[in-house]
Amino acid sequence: MGTAGQHTPGRRALLRAAVATGAVTAAAGAVEVGTAGAARAAGGGFDAGSPRFTLAVLPDTQYLFDADSADPAPLKETFRYLVAERADANIAFLAHLGDVTEHGTEDEIERAADTFRHLHGKVPYSVLAGNHDIASATDDQRGDSPYLAAFGPRRYASMPTFRGASPDGYNSCHVVRAAGREWLVLALDWRISDQGLAWARGVLDEHGTLPAVLTTHDLAFADDRGDARLSDHGRRLWDRLIRGNDQIFLALGGHYWPPGRTVLTNDAGHEVHLHVTNYQDRYYGGAGMIRTYGFDLARGVIDVATFAPWFLARDPARRTPLEAETVELTGPADRFSLSIDFAERFKGFAPVTPTKPRPASAVMPRGTVAYWRFDTPGGGAGAPVADGTVVRDLTGHGNDLTVRRIGAGGPGVLTWSPDHHPGQPAHASLRFDGGTGPDRGAILTTGARAPLNSEKFTKGYTIETFVRLPEPFEGDHAWMGIWSWEGRNGDAGKTTGWSPLEPTCSLNLSPERFLQFVVYPHRQDADPTSWSHALPTGRWTHIAVVNDGRRTVMYVDGSRIARNPAQASTGIATLGKPFVLGATQFDERYGQGFYGWIGDTRIVGRALRTGEFLTS
Repeated sequence: MGTAGQHTPGRRALLRAAVATGAVTAAAGAVEVGTAGAARAAGGGFDAGSPRFTLAVLPDTQYLFDADSADPAPLKETFRYLVAERADANIAFLAHLGDVTEHGTEDEIERAADTFRHLHGKVPYSVLAGNHDIASATDDQRGDSPYLAAFGPRRYASMPTFRGASPDGYNSCHVVRAAGREWLVLALDWRISDQGLAWARGVLDEHGTLPAVLTTHDLAFADDRGDARLSDHGRRLWDRLIRGNDQIFLALGGHYWPPGRTVLTNDAGHEVHLHVTNYQDRYYGGAGMIRTYGFDLARGVIDVATFAPWFLARDPARRTPLEAETVELTGPADRFSLSIDFAERFKGFAPVTPTKPRPASAVMPRGTVAYWRFDTPGGGAGAPVADGTVVRDLTGHGNDLTVRRIGAGGPGVLTWSPDHHPGQPAHASLRFDGGTGPDRGAILTTGARAPLNSEKFTKGYTIETFVRLPEPFEGDHAWMGIWSWEGRNGDAGKTTGWSPLEPTCSLNLSPERFLQFVVYPHRQDADPTSWSHALPTGRWTHIAVVNDGRRTVMYVDGSRIARNPAQASTGIATLGKPFVLGATQFDERYGQGFYGWIGDTRIVGRALRTGEFLTS
């Protein structure tokens, strides 16, 4: 990948060559998935609306609470880390997998409970009994114990995630709100009884639309390659609870080492991921090592990492050899990613309800200059959009768009489509099939007297659109335009840009599929340019260009991109010439047209907050 300085002349040289000769050499593009923003509440903290969140998992800590050789310092540092990093890592919850202590004595349990107070009220959590915490020959009907007194239901009563416990008190359930939805965590005893299983099934029935993570102490064991298989107790849980409840997609256990994982198929034909996690055999009894499950619903993955915050906090130059080799574990059983299509995996019990189209009146805030949508196909889905078709400006300001072909564009280069971004107000779009050799495409332009043609936007602006690039992304589509204003910046008196022949404002796509927004401001003699990361193919992307009257910031899927110029930029040097959707000019001649889908497009004469975007 080139730098911004390398991209800029390359883009403009290629654009000029494309218009002049119709031949542009496509460069291989690098794929980077666009990200969705995680806006934090004032003062920081966990963001329940972000599509990314972390579930932290803490296995057997028993050697840190072992009679008079106890040392809670590693666990205190782990808890300090979770609290300090909660906002940045978006940590939703911590699940302990049992064997909190070595002997389950009142002294050990109380010391462990006191250590957990460093976390209490700051990060919600669950704890379950392992065989070292209680009388191991008993099940959850064992009655009172030091463990139950310290880690029973009363401990969680003040947590907003706590939803109750089994009558015996040894099994608990928790509902975590993250990524805009609720998730169920079941924390089950070392040996769950028939009564406990009936309670767990009742919890799943009561929360029938929630995806569930099951945690227990004894679930599976693994060989030295990390290949896991169910233990006897794990088989009982699988047969009597997990396999028949499609909600459970992830089950986690400790007890055994080495760590490992396996995937089983439940009665609904869906995958269930089962992991065994335990590091008590490692240096310093595992040193309070945690495993983080980084859920990313935008990418459809769970990224798993394993590390020891106690060692991580130390000066690397002063770590002992054993600390250095234990600070992070990167083997295939400790650091990996799971690919999960969450909507597909959960649709059997929590089908996604399609959003309804929103009326235009609901998405035209103060200062809206123009708004176009494509939800009235004249000939039905897939039908060509004829030249001369008018798409009305729904603000009533008269900035209507009229369709025409460019170059060798035939009927099929512009068609109606029901495809749309999930957050788009209108459930429709236009499908463009532009390209080169010779240049072809279709454009929609404002009329000669449209107010938008001469709007200067000196108080700021927000220009939004939705695009989707085809998968596979075939052919040469380097520097295709998405939208622009016609005209030459030199005719507006601009002298500092690469060429006086390029338009005064345009949004384009580079050979690497980077978005490029270049503007010649009304007030300054400059051409500040924003560059995004590579756009993904095969899925919708929301793009917003926001100017507050001083400088411009581009957002992709609600996330501010990195390469926004610091140059002053006030207004747009429009020349009274049309606004265009679907292509960009050079020397007042169009190059190749857009290739892909374009959805709702809106222009507002002021800077909008991300919460005011069309996706909100």
